[in-house]
Amino acid sequence: MKFENVTDRELSWLSFDQRVLELAEDAATPLLERLRFLAIFSSNLDEFFMVRVATLMSKIENEITAPNIAGMTPLDLMHEISLRTKALVDRQSTVLHEDIIPKLKEEGIEFLQWGDLNETERDYVGKLFQDRIFPVLTPLAVDPSHPFPYISGLSLNLAVIVKNPTTHEEFFARVKVPEILPRFIATAKSGSTRFITIEELIAINLQELFPGMVIEEHYSFRVTRNQDIELDEEESEDILLTLEAELARRRFGPPVRLEIESGVEARLVNRLAQELGISEDNIIHAPKHLISQPSIRLQIWDCPCSSMKNLDHEPPMPSLRSTQKIRIYFLLPFDRAKYCSTTPMNPLLHRWCASCKVRRKTLMYWRLNRPCIAHLETPRLLRRSLKRPKLANKS
Repeated sequence: MKFENVTDRELSWLSFDQRVLELAEDAATPLLERLRFLAIFSSNLDEFFMVRVATLMSKIENEITAPNIAGMTPLDLMHEISLRTKALVDRQSTVLHEDIIPKLKEEGIEFLQWGDLNETERDYVGKLFQDRIFPVLTPLAVDPSHPFPYISGLSLNLAVIVKNPTTHEEFFARVKVPEILPRFIATAKSGSTRFITIEELIAINLQELFPGMVIEEHYSFRVTRNQDIELDEEESEDILLTLEAELARRRFGPPVRLEIESGVEARLVNRLAQELGISEDNIIHAPKHLISQPSIRLQIWDCPCSSMKNLDHEPPMPSLRSTQKIRIYFLLPFDRAKYCSTTPMNPLLHRWCASCKVRRKTLMYWRLNRPCIAHLETPRLLRRSLKRPKLANKS
């Protein structure tokens, strides 16, 4: 088999994710549906790195250099994945910030910075920070007596550079954005479609977390860890115990990707990458809104803007004259029969029953392309047609 006729399965996954991104780029798609596809794209990419890229990195660490069936070595494949991923993330950033977010603003849905809030909104989110956010924040500083903290997978974090005003010594600190709170905070108690990110709200109030220190710089980042399960059923004496151990190990898998806010100084990125043990190929620079993006769609999906969503899908309604192609049984009432209708056919069956003036408590069982109708007066025919065929006796 020629290598040029074979597509690598990892690159095939990225091609599929590219098609999802193209649905988000399609201007004919309703606006919130495009946002949904961006969220699906991000979620797929997370899973791709947690499983597929993690396995590939394990091969590189074990110094496996043999090419796969597509003719690519692990190092070559890792480099190609890095190039394609960064290109896809750049496209995602472009469509979100230059197309979708401006159009959402035209519809009254805005993502704001602290400087864009009015006095009333600042008072509301400030009180919200003091009551709900500040009590669950735990800043962790790094110094000779405190090693670099563990960064959980897919958690959103703030990296903060603080300086002692007396000694002028700089320290690195990490603030984990609480996962129990929504990422996008509405700027009013009810009915608001203006949002500010929780990390923006935390950044504005960093001085309360580090009293007496000077806040030099801060930026957001997210780490993806190896979530692949390695289970050898032949060598495991107890599959259940082995699986439990693997699931526990997943939380502490090695980092496989670092997403960091765009515009951060190279020295800070290198320091963070060195602490996490991540190579340059697996560092992705992304705007703030792209980090942990699936929450965008989840939080604004309930906004009263039906014109920006797809209408509920209604299956096509065949002509009533085509009922001879559908096998329909009129069963017994609810207390004596099992409901076995299928949802996509419900509109057709309800319409057919209405035209025939059938009682509501009559149930129906249907199969396509079987031109046979059994009536309520012949339940034996129904039971006989539903009876499973007996297996032939091999003896």
